[in-house]
Parts: sequence; structure tokens; C-alpha cells
Amino acid sequence: MASHEGEIDEDYEEQFINEDDVLAEVPDDGDVPMDEDEDEAGDTLGDLSNAGASGSGEDNSLQAFPNHGSSVFAVAAHPTEPLAVSGGEDDLGYVWDITDGEVIVKLTGHTDSVTSVGWSSDGEMVATGGMDGKIRIWRRVGTENYRTWEFLTQLDGPDEVMFLRWHPKGTVLLAGSNDSTLWLWQLPSGNTMQVFAGHTGAVQCGEFTPDGKRIVTACADGVLIYWDPRSPNPVFKLTPGDARFELDGITSIGINPSSTLAVVGGAAGGLRVISLNKGEIISTLGGHTEGESIEAIQFIDLTGSNTGAGVAVTGATDGKVCIWDLTTMRLRATLEHGDAVTTLLAHPAPKGYLVISASADKTLCTWDARTGTLLRKHQGHQGAVLGATLGLQGSVVISAGDDGACLVFTTEATEDD
Repeated sequence: MASHEGEIDEDYEEQFINEDDVLAEVPDDGDVPMDEDEDEAGDTLGDLSNAGASGSGEDNSLQAFPNHGSSVFAVAAHPTEPLAVSGGEDDLGYVWDITDGEVIVKLTGHTDSVTSVGWSSDGEMVATGGMDGKIRIWRRVGTENYRTWEFLTQLDGPDEVMFLRWHPKGTVLLAGSNDSTLWLWQLPSGNTMQVFAGHTGAVQCGEFTPDGKRIVTACADGVLIYWDPRSPNPVFKLTPGDARFELDGITSIGINPSSTLAVVGGAAGGLRVISLNKGEIISTLGGHTEGESIEAIQFIDLTGSNTGAGVAVTGATDGKVCIWDLTTMRLRATLEHGDAVTTLLAHPAPKGYLVISASADKTLCTWDARTGTLLRKHQGHQGAVLGATLGLQGSVVISAGDDGACLVFTTEATEDD
């Protein structure tokens, strides 16, 4: 399929500059200094503690959002504000206030389940993606607050949206499709930047590298592709034709903070470590039960430096959370849930050693990855937890449940626990 680079060359170069440059140079005009962020998070967390459900026992959530009424598949917290966006089986998305559950805007227009949601890095736009193949974009109105939003545009192309990812520093959106294609758009214009064709199965997972310069995607047929966003041709491709890369379909991807390594997990429980610089398999990790799908991969920062190969955390349908030191390729610790692990979250600095896991056992857990210690169990769901996100600089975790509810919890234990 042809790309449409000519339409947006000027905007494109702002997002994907040459290889010798780093996109960290993109200005963050709207950012609040860190100390103010922390103060605001503390103030809002105080408000939440007075707003919530029950205090302990089987429901230690602070706030519930039950509006979907049927399975909630995806949830994402706003980068700075006490807001979340959720999408569900009811064909709807909602932007809502996590302090009191107030609906800020009902996101309509889908004709099938909303399975993917996400905020742009600056928090000015929100996207929903559905099984109907539609991707719908809303944006904030005005500059005073985040209470008013308007529908911006609908992006069409995918057969069924498998995932959405906003660029880590720019207003570029990536989507994977059930029909083996990938789409890249520039916003707010909605111009198509690239259509990637190279996979043979449903493109189930994909990520921008943290430096913003490359894309890693993988499909149900077990093919992994490393892309330069400016080209429709792969930088490299790994396939099950190489017996070392037989994963029975790839289900999850994680990329280390230095954008040099990827960990990919498969439907049969296998894990591979890939050098993105060389395009080679450099290790196999074997801590999960054979035949149990790898559902989530995250990198965490145990040292505060975020350099080197890094520490990866993997979660699977065997209920295990495995913590790996990729410098030595050794298993540091194994943590346990009572059922499948569906989501993993990495806490931002300075508490990068915290990892949060969500599970089909109806709970979420906050762990200290340095020691493997369980710091808090988050309870309140009546069904499997299908998704989760961290908000307010990591001070709260917001979950999406098969029971039709989103719940808000404090990430770490409080004096009341």
C-alpha cells in the first residue's frame, strides 16, 4: 500500500528527525515542574481518600465508575489531570473524573466494542479504537481546564483495531489491525503518514521505542518487524522460519528504556530477547509454564539510572509474574497470582522499583520488585481485571473489570490498610 508522506513532510520531520538526533528535544510547553506535579498529586489523592468506597476487606477501592455496565476492556489515565478514559463492550468510551466518578464526556460513534483507548502525550487529545475498525479522536476545548472536549475526527483503515499507541513525544498515532496492516497518522490533521504491510497475521501488539525513532510490532503468525516510521520497508524482520524464534504467535512486547532491547512473549509461554541494534535473538527466557500465553511485558527501573540492558517483568496466563535481569539473563524473582496475569504497570521515577500486576483472579497487586515483596493487594472487582493504568504520577492505579466497573485504588499501602 502506498504511503502519503508527501502530504505531511513538514509535520513529519518535526516528529521523526534524523537518526543522530533524539526526540527528547521536542518541547514540552505544557509540562508542570516536578515539584508542582507531586504537590497536585498529593492534594488530589487526599480528595480521593474522602470520596471512596469501603475502607478495607474485600473492597479497598477509593472510587468506582460503573457506567459501562458490561465488560470494560481498556482504561488509561490522563498524563497530568485526575481523569481517565475507558472503553467497553457497550460500544462506548467515557472520559471521567477519578475523584468522584463524574462523566466528563461520553465518547460515542462506535458500532462495536471499544477495546483500545489512549491519551496523547500532552493530554490534549484522546483516542478510542474498536472492533468496528474505527478510531475516533476527541480534543480539549479551551485552555482553562480539562472539562470540555469536542469530537475531532474519525480515522478509518483498519479492519479491527487490535491496539493503539500514541507517540511518546508527539501527536502521532499508531494502530494495529486484524487484517495484518499497521497504520500511522499525524494529528490533529488526521493525515495518513504510513501504511505498513509486512505481517501475515493479526497485528496484536506494537510499541514505539522510548526514544520515539522506531516502531516494533508483532503478529499472531509469530512475525516481529522493526520499522523506521519514515519507510514502508522493514529495518529487519524475524519469523518462525528461524526455529529459534518459534513462539506460536506473539502476544506481547516490551522495549527497554534505552531502546536497544526488546522482549517478546508468545502464546506458548516462550520469551525471546532481541537486540534492536543488530536484529538478532540474543537470549531465551524460560520461567513461565509451557503452553501458557505471555500477556504482558514491562521494563522497570531498579537503580534509578534506566541505563544498560535493564530489568524486565513478564506476566502470563499461568498466574506468574517473572522479574528478569537482562544484564545476566537471570530470573530474579517469581511472584504469584491465583489466575492469569492480564496487565503489568511500571511505576515512574523515583519509585521505579514498584510494579503493579492485574489478574483474572479479580485483584491487582503492588510489588517491590527489588525484594519481591507484596506491598498492597487491591480488591473490589467481582470479575477478572482486564486492564489497568497508573494516574497522578503513579499515586493511584485505575482498573478495568470484566464486571463492568472501573475502580480507583491508592497504589501503595496507606495507614488505614
